[in-house]
Amino acid sequence: MRIEIWSDIVCPWCYLGKRRFEQALAGFEQADEVQVRYRSFELDPSFPADRPEPVAEVLAAKYGMSAAQARQAEADLAARAAQDGLPFTADRVMGNTFDAHRLMHLAADYELGDRLLTEFYQAYFGAGRPVFTAADLVPVSAAAGLDPAEAARVLADGSYAAAVREDEAQARELGITGVPFFVIDRKFGLSGAQPAQTIAQALETAWQRRSESLAG
Repeated sequence: MRIEIWSDIVCPWCYLGKRRFEQALAGFEQADEVQVRYRSFELDPSFPADRPEPVAEVLAAKYGMSAAQARQAEADLAARAAQDGLPFTADRVMGNTFDAHRLMHLAADYELGDRLLTEFYQAYFGAGRPVFTAADLVPVSAAAGLDPAEAARVLADGSYAAAVREDEAQARELGITGVPFFVIDRKFGLSGAQPAQTIAQALETAWQRRSESLAG
């Protein structure tokens, strides 16, 4: 069973969704039969690559919030993350994630996509470190097991740009407008950071339908 997960590096709900998906998969009897692939989705492709801004300021401008409301929104997310056992810092900056997504495709070639995304989330949400420039990204990639020289080369020469755009084109074709979004065997879709129990139920339903289809 193939599960594709569209997500972004700076999406807090994707951070929560990944943990909840892992919890659901851990209890899924057929977990060994599941192939997971993370797909690229940029929340804001127009964001400048070289001018990161504090998250609270970005939220306030985007949603018409006051500074106090933006801080409260981040505090609410921190509380949700804590319930899932995840560290979360509001002292972050927002930047362009296109290069991080290119490295996710490099990692997928080595079956390290899940590990790299975990490292990105730990760096960005857990430690509040930026993950936008080559100087930010190469050390995180190395921590995930990628060759830092190869990661630096990919960032410099534009490799995997077409793969990122292809993921995003597929998202549009599937009608995906927000992330995280889970697609199972290109037949079932699940939107948002649903509770682990809800994701587990979706996995069971998809597996049953798949088994019935194969049985014929």
